[in-house]
Amino acid sequence: MPELPEVEAARRAVEEHCLGKRIKKAIIANDPKVIDGVSSSDFESSLVGKTVISALRKGKNLWLQLDSPPFPSFQFGMAGAIYIKGVAVTKYKRSAINDSDEWPSKYSKLFIELDDGLELSFTDKRRFAKVRLLKDPGSVPPISELGPDALLEPMKFDEFYESLHKKKMGIKALLLDQSFISGIGNWIADEVLYQARIHPLQTACSLSKESCVTLHKCIKEVIQYAVQVDAECSHFPLEWLFHFRWGKKPGTVNGKKIDFIAAGGRKLSGGQAVKAAGALQRKTPNGKKGEDDDEDEVEDDANEAGSEEEEEEEEEEATRKAKSKRELKSRVHVKKPPTKQKSKASHENDNAAADDNGDDGKDGKQKPRRATSDKQAKAKRESNKKATNNSRKPKKKVK
Repeated sequence: MPELPEVEAARRAVEEHCLGKRIKKAIIANDPKVIDGVSSSDFESSLVGKTVISALRKGKNLWLQLDSPPFPSFQFGMAGAIYIKGVAVTKYKRSAINDSDEWPSKYSKLFIELDDGLELSFTDKRRFAKVRLLKDPGSVPPISELGPDALLEPMKFDEFYESLHKKKMGIKALLLDQSFISGIGNWIADEVLYQARIHPLQTACSLSKESCVTLHKCIKEVIQYAVQVDAECSHFPLEWLFHFRWGKKPGTVNGKKIDFIAAGGRKLSGGQAVKAAGALQRKTPNGKKGEDDDEDEVEDDANEAGSEEEEEEEEEEATRKAKSKRELKSRVHVKKPPTKQKSKASHENDNAAADDNGDDGKDGKQKPRRATSDKQAKAKRESNKKATNNSRKPKKKVK
C-alpha cells in the first residue's frame, strides 16, 4: 500500500487541478534516503518556472511531465502520498495526514506552489519512497523494468495463460512481481486470489485453464472498481476481503467465517492446494472437523513478500533492540580480569609434563613413548645426578 488504484487517484487529482500552471516555488527536503541522486538545491532550481503539462503513471510510479526536462518522478513505496491543499485526495492506511496537521507536513519531501496559489506536497512518513529528477522517467529504471500496467495495458487472456504456465513460483509471489504485471501489491493480490478461490501458494504453472480465466477476470474487475471509486476503501463492496485483512479482523463474508492461517514459505501444486483448502474448510473454531463443511476459509499468508504490517513491526523491533544495546553498552563497562601469565619455568614444566604423559590433545589417550625420548630423559637425569654429587664434594684448600 499504496498500489495502482491509490497512485492513479493521485495522478487524476494532479491532472484535474495542476495542469497548465507554472511552478512558482519549490522546496525539496534534505533527505538523501528519499530524494535520490540529486541535491535539494539542484532539484528546486530545475522545477521553478516550469509549467505542468501532464501527470503520467505506470504501475505504482507517478511522474509530472513539465514543459521541459528534467521531470520529477515518485516511487510511492509503503507510505508515499500526494496532497493538494484544499483538495480531497484519497487517504489510505499509514499515510494519511490529518487536516489539523501543519502544512506543509513535517513529512513533506517535495512541496511546490503554483502560480495561482495552489500548493502540492508529496509526503512519506516511512521514508521508503523515492523521489527522482529524470530526463525521461519512462526509459530508465525502475519504470523501464516494469511489466505491462494492470489497468492501462492489461494482458490478453492467451498471453496471460501462457505466461502463467511458464512460471514454477507461487501465484501470489508472481502477481507481486512488478516485472510480470505492474501495479499489483499485497492487498490486490489477496483480493483477486480470494475472489478467484485460488490458494496463494499454488504454483502458477499448476493452475487449470478455468482457474486462469477466473483470475484474469478478477484482476480486471477489482482494479477497475477500485480506480472507479478513486481508491476510497469505504466504497469497496462489503464482501471484499480488503475490509478484514488489515489487522486480521475476525468476521464473516457472505455469512461464512473467515479464518487466518500462517501458510509458511512452501509452494503447492494444484492437488496440494485443493487438499489444503479442503482441510481448512473442514476445520472449525474449536479444532473439530466435519461440522461446518461449507465454511470458506481465507488464507492470509503470514510470510508474504513485502508485507507492510510485518515490515513495520520488524523495523520497529530492530530499532528498539539496537537502541537497547547502545544504551546498555554506554552504561555498563565491565573490565575483564587480567589473564595470568605463566612463568617461563612453569611453562617449561607444563611442557615437560605433557611430554611425559604423551597426551595427543584429541582423545586423551597416551601415546607410546619413543625410544629416543627415553634415552634423552635418562641422559639428562644422569647429568643432573653428577652435577649434584660434584656440588656436594668439599672444595680443596689451596695452600
